[in-house]
Amino acid sequence: MSALEDRLHDALVAEGRVHIASPDLFARVVEGIDHDRARRRRVRRVAAAWLVAVAGTATALLALTPRDERGLHMPWWILEAGTNLALLAIALWLGPFIKRFGRAYAADVFHDNPLTGKSYIVLTDIVYYLIFAAYILFSLHVAPQHDWGNDISGKVSAAQVTFELGRLGGILLIIGILHGLNIVLMPLLGRVFSLNRRL
Repeated sequence: MSALEDRLHDALVAEGRVHIASPDLFARVVEGIDHDRARRRRVRRVAAAWLVAVAGTATALLALTPRDERGLHMPWWILEAGTNLALLAIALWLGPFIKRFGRAYAADVFHDNPLTGKSYIVLTDIVYYLIFAAYILFSLHVAPQHDWGNDISGKVSAAQVTFELGRLGGILLIIGILHGLNIVLMPLLGRVFSLNRRL
């Protein structure tokens, strides 16, 4: 072995003799395993609840839709209500998902002031839900539109389906753009807060 390896070996051995293994290490490992199991159970319960909600909504839509020998004739308001429920479901699923992975990023960015990072995450959550609520309310329709071509029949038309798909794509695009801007701007804000704290 070289002199450098000998010095490194001696330093590590000496440091290992000084430190004694923590007596509660096993308890912490067991607690971590229990937390992981509880989290997995919670994820399975949430997934099952979402599946039940989707299946229940689809069943209700089919039950409410009139039919005759030519097939289903869905009234326009059923598709409108289904789209609003889908927007609400996306908001309730996507918000915690983004927050879960955003915490570590905010902790890295605001490492000089962790309380600022926590406050930033809370404020972005509020903004996220306000944007979703405003989007749903702005795009909500309480009567069939003339350009859908179903204001006389009251049945779902291809133009309405296109409009409702545009609503779903629009909110995903808005949240994606805002989330991307947040990822780019958060390090700049973290740097500004760090400089202000040092000054």
